[in-house]
Amino acid sequence: MADFLRYRQIHLDFHTSQQLTNIGGEFDAAAWAQQLVDAHVDSITCFARGHHGMIFYETEAHPERRHPRLQCNLLAHQIGAAHARDIRVPIYTTIQWDYYTAQQEPQWLQVASDGSIQGQKPYQAGFYAKLCLNTPYVDFLRAHVDDMFSKLPAVDGLFLDIVQDQDCSCPTCRLEMLAQGIDPSCDAERRTFGQGVTDRFKREMSAHVRGHSLDCTIFYNSGHVGPRQRETGEAYSHWELESLPSGGWGYMHFPLSQRYARTTGHDSLGMTGKFHTSWGDFQSYKNEAALQFECFQMLALNAKCSVGDQLHPTGRLDQATYDLISPVYREVARKEQWCRGARALTDIGVFTLEEFTGERLTAETVGAVRMLQEGGHQFDVVDSQTSWDGYRVLILPDGVPLDGFLASKVSDYLDAGGKVIASFESGLKPDLSEFALTAWGVRKTGEGPLDGRGETVRGRHFGNGDYVDYLRAEGMLAPVLRSTEYVMYMRGLEIEAMEDSEVLARTVPSYFDRTWQHFCSHRQTPSSGEPAGPAATRTGDVIYFAHPIFRQYHRNAPRWCKQLLLNALDVLLPDPLLRHSGPTGVLSALNEQPEQSRLVLHLLHYVPERRGQEFDVIEDVVPVSDIALSLKLPGEVASVRCVPDGETLAFDAEMGRLSFTVPKLNGHQMVEIGLG
Repeated sequence: MADFLRYRQIHLDFHTSQQLTNIGGEFDAAAWAQQLVDAHVDSITCFARGHHGMIFYETEAHPERRHPRLQCNLLAHQIGAAHARDIRVPIYTTIQWDYYTAQQEPQWLQVASDGSIQGQKPYQAGFYAKLCLNTPYVDFLRAHVDDMFSKLPAVDGLFLDIVQDQDCSCPTCRLEMLAQGIDPSCDAERRTFGQGVTDRFKREMSAHVRGHSLDCTIFYNSGHVGPRQRETGEAYSHWELESLPSGGWGYMHFPLSQRYARTTGHDSLGMTGKFHTSWGDFQSYKNEAALQFECFQMLALNAKCSVGDQLHPTGRLDQATYDLISPVYREVARKEQWCRGARALTDIGVFTLEEFTGERLTAETVGAVRMLQEGGHQFDVVDSQTSWDGYRVLILPDGVPLDGFLASKVSDYLDAGGKVIASFESGLKPDLSEFALTAWGVRKTGEGPLDGRGETVRGRHFGNGDYVDYLRAEGMLAPVLRSTEYVMYMRGLEIEAMEDSEVLARTVPSYFDRTWQHFCSHRQTPSSGEPAGPAATRTGDVIYFAHPIFRQYHRNAPRWCKQLLLNALDVLLPDPLLRHSGPTGVLSALNEQPEQSRLVLHLLHYVPERRGQEFDVIEDVVPVSDIALSLKLPGEVASVRCVPDGETLAFDAEMGRLSFTVPKLNGHQMVEIGLG
């Protein structure tokens, strides 16, 4: 089914109030389809039913939900017109947000533990009250799916939106919990039950859809794809990674999420938006350079492209929107032959803390992704269920506890020749009492200092640097760094090195911690200059940092934290897949197309800037010249050329490395490496 995914999709929102008139009244099927063709669109998600709860086709099963001002059989006409031009039409319907149902059947709403409605409150504008997937509402949803298959000319796929884990205390959920011996008043037990309700819905709904079609694609959207979605991956045909950088996700969300999603075996669509801000931002337009970057990054990271738009109530597409999308999708069409069937080549696996926290962007994982992208390394984001066999280095950033299962898996990975970089509390047992493996080569010696409230200070940010210490790198961690002590804003773990461990950096304490009784200048107290315990060690194939370098880099990006990591990688990974001479803002991605006997290298250089207060924007494309590349030699190389334009590049292949220079990078450049 993944073969059905196209590279140039539109996600055409149509959350249209029943208070509006002339719905679809200006829809011209032929003109509508031609606009899509002119914009190089080959797939478009269209609406059966939006968050207002209104249906946009001629329904026999639910005539009361048909939009009262609908002027034509809109969805059916959209499907017919698109199919006539070989454009695929997945169908959107909403799940947990439905304003009509919330008003008509309030007993189906999710109830918070305090008895209030989950989500939207009665006198707030919007449709965000959440419906419970453990009520007769699910019967309606099944009947709605049956109706779509019955009344529409085709159902290429279903995009089922707002399918999130619920925390519900409605009567139905409470009774079922009690029947199962679950305490509804216990937050943890109730939330686990709610996760089960959502999982059951997805599995049962997919089985129901399969009763109609074995080929229809199915996706349940919760605004993110991560370890939680893996648990019910069999209910999905593919992933769609909703990730509008200006809409709350930010520019780090997509690369983190996709680097994880591509390890799961499912194909992916990346989803951005044409909006300046987020969904429903009518008559706003993303900068073209930003749309280029977002779509070309999707290609580089092995995803297809989807751009969100919202149809005007009259059924007219906004021409300015498709004038924006057209040149970007024209380029995607030119590039996609170098993307089909491509798989990422990577050296490194970065363990995501989302598995433990449930947060989609944990500080530690984001910090690691930033550092590695800026360092030009090739990597995936992994969890405990991912196979680590292909990774030469595994990074455990700051807070990965090792229970029995994970400790055994890490030990097996090391025994098989893998190498590990860990930091701060990564490697400790779940109770944080001691390290789970002697392979770390260090012992925890104490909890460290306490603040005025008696809480441990390690790993925490203090605005005036109250509890900093300093680090002096030695030997193999010293290159590029100045011969000095660097402040570590977040206090590390207190450790001692075992006999077989090599100390690579020393902790240097300040004269004293900053309190109301002892302080110096505006911020942290200076270094005492007296080295103390280890700050970084190497034991065999494990390098360990006592400080939370990844969390710190996410917060305020000290370059020395990144350089410590890059130096450690130079030690454990002296021959990485890729090195380049470009600026740190260059994003590199190396892929393989086995059927075509070639590698494809993507280079992107776009610079997000915080010009307004709310989010980063990209406006300008700043060219970069003469980027020297060095690749781990993949075998006999027949040719190196820039694609799709075809400029042949001179290259050298010696001492296990392939070297060449890209004369100009103007936003995005692909390089084809033909294998002989």
